[in-house]
Amino acid sequence: MALKWVSKPKKKKKIEYSKRIVAIVLSFCIIVTLFSMGAMIYLRDLSALSTLIMSVFGETGVVIAFYLDKAKKENISKGAKKDESELETET
Repeated sequence: MALKWVSKPKKKKKIEYSKRIVAIVLSFCIIVTLFSMGAMIYLRDLSALSTLIMSVFGETGVVIAFYLDKAKKENISKGAKKDESELETET
């Protein structure tokens, strides 16, 4: 009699490379923002605010825009494949 509750070990899902990049850039953005805020409070100098923080948020915006564009293209191609398979089953 076999043990039914014992299952095969699950394989770890690899995180996609693009998701890793987005996570790294977002964490970098948070770290730089917090560090900049702390330094500006400690030094009482706001001159770096416009340059440092805005450049990091600009980089983050570009990465997120490319990631969303990539996801859009993937979803459109998946939808096209699904539509083709539905048409084949109807005929």
